[in-house]
Amino acid sequence: MIYEYEPQGVCSRRIIIETENDIIKSVKFIGGCDGNTQGVAALIAGMKIDDAISRIKGIDCKGRGTSCPDQLAKALEKIKQ
Repeated sequence: MIYEYEPQGVCSRRIIIETENDIIKSVKFIGGCDGNTQGVAALIAGMKIDDAISRIKGIDCKGRGTSCPDQLAKALEKIKQ
């Protein structure tokens, strides 16, 4: 399945997530810090959704209370619902 998520409070404008059988196949961030978001996307590809959430949930960017990885975790939590 392919999911699209509109993040809040970060530079990224959209996150596109492809999953299959509870595994993250790919992630693409639209906007944001390109190198960082590509790195996060590459690192979690192939991971179980719950494992990815536990690793990236709560990461903060410059005192915003969230970050692109945290917003990805929020998107993944919505997928799990």
